[in-house]
Amino acid sequence: MSQNALSRHILCFGEMLLRLSPNQNELLLQSPALTVRPGGAEANVAVSLARFGVPTRMATVLPDNALGRAARDAVRQHGVDTTPIVFTPGRMGLYFLTPGAVRRPSEVLYDRAGSAFVQHVNAVFDWDRLLDGVEWLHASGVTPATGPNGSAAAVALIEAAVRKGVKVSYDGNFRGKLWEQWDGDPPATLGRMLAGASIAFADDRDFALVLKTTFDSPDPAERRRRAAAAAFAAFPRLERIACTLRVQDSVADQALSAVLLTRDGDEVIETRTEAIHLTGVIDRVGGGDAFASGVLFGLWSGWSDQQALDFGLAAAGLKHAIPGDFNLASAEDVHAALGDGGFDIRR
Repeated sequence: MSQNALSRHILCFGEMLLRLSPNQNELLLQSPALTVRPGGAEANVAVSLARFGVPTRMATVLPDNALGRAARDAVRQHGVDTTPIVFTPGRMGLYFLTPGAVRRPSEVLYDRAGSAFVQHVNAVFDWDRLLDGVEWLHASGVTPATGPNGSAAAVALIEAAVRKGVKVSYDGNFRGKLWEQWDGDPPATLGRMLAGASIAFADDRDFALVLKTTFDSPDPAERRRRAAAAAFAAFPRLERIACTLRVQDSVADQALSAVLLTRDGDEVIETRTEAIHLTGVIDRVGGGDAFASGVLFGLWSGWSDQQALDFGLAAAGLKHAIPGDFNLASAEDVHAALGDGGFDIRR
């Protein structure tokens, strides 16, 4: 990798959490054991990008205690630059995941109110300095959902990125359970974030929310095209929209495809990747973040839209076989998954 490439950092910004889950196939607290793993949407992307070989930084606020330091160390061990992380008094944000099985869907219970991030995120960063040396900023709709401080911080950082010429990768990641806990304005706030984005990982539901409209059609592909056309018209900086499409026969048996939309004048252009079939899914949490990191890696690398989309979907597919929020696959693993080597043991 050239010295020039080494200076082209991607900055991921958002809250890190600890995830607590019961033993395999159990309900929450069915037995007293819980497995603790680090996570958080933006941290998931940071880890994946770093494992792909991208110089990646993580900016967040963590409690100045053993839990916060463990969360920092969890991303640092995968090569993420954690120097932007700020430690303050406060608590660690948590979430409890009850994994689904057969016909029972997974369920998330948040316990992150009043975390160090939620309390302090809008007061501890110099946004312009944070963005020095950064080529891409990755942020998501999770951050503004955490409360007034998160909303103000997310908007301020993206607007600073636009001023400094930093490209913005935005993941919709709508979290209704979080927005319901305070008197926020999701359409207005998420719209301000989208206004700065170069690429949005979002679907027609995300754009319907932000634009306060509906995209009615029994054909999901037509809904996507209508939503994309409306989004491109509303947000002139937006160049690409990408999303995965999931068909579920059960919790463990799914098919995943992907589409990337661009514009040519008033025409919406679709790039598609055929479905991959996932039987015996281990853990789908973080699959969307794995997809985003794969596509972003492709764009950062200068690949075509088709190459980036193919890589992103393959990365998402591999994540479904890895426990925890983080996608621990390397770029070589993803390229191998794109090939036709089958599933024999590698020796």
